[in-house]
Amino acid sequence: MGEEPPSDLAAEGAAAPARPLAVVATAFEGISTMIDCDSDGRGDLSLAPFSNACSLVTVLFGCLGLAFKFAELEYSSKVNDLIEASKTYDTLSSILEHDVENDSVRKQGSHSRNLRRVRLGLDLVKALFEQYLSSSDCSLKEAASTAYGQVCAPFHAWTIRKAVGAGMYALPTKDQLLLRLNETDDSVKKEMERYIDASRPIIEYIDNLFLSRNISLDW
Repeated sequence: MGEEPPSDLAAEGAAAPARPLAVVATAFEGISTMIDCDSDGRGDLSLAPFSNACSLVTVLFGCLGLAFKFAELEYSSKVNDLIEASKTYDTLSSILEHDVENDSVRKQGSHSRNLRRVRLGLDLVKALFEQYLSSSDCSLKEAASTAYGQVCAPFHAWTIRKAVGAGMYALPTKDQLLLRLNETDDSVKKEMERYIDASRPIIEYIDNLFLSRNISLDW
């Protein structure tokens, strides 16, 4: 481990990029530069490029196997809703404004609720990477369990938390994850740090969209 990663040789039309983590990091770096907020936290972020970038994260959940199948399925359905919504709404702010006007922000299936769930997915990946990088002795199971406990567990019923806990034993080893991501020890740290740095302002922006409209985040 430690050598340079193989070059991206993904063939045109392939199901997934050769280095999915690198692709995700690059996409979110691009999105983070698009955020434009005014002083009260309101602003615009184009929905189409945002939702398209978020769709790339689904591959990362797939690389984590059964333990994160719940996240992959829930997350992908919510992202697909936002992709469809981008045909009607230009920005994240506009879908929230529409749901505020119709008193449907927290309504099951609303675009705003789905945006909130996608935001949790992005934060889950960020927290997992932060835990992964926190110690060379930290196992993937430890990193994933801690990240899930911090980000998603507070919003999940006991039955889901129990199922996720059981699935943690099916997580790949670090070496298996590196193989699936087509990264090395050195390169995976670089790409994880890129995603962490790029996703942080995006997550904060989404939170501020809700908070600036006096909508709490405890749901």
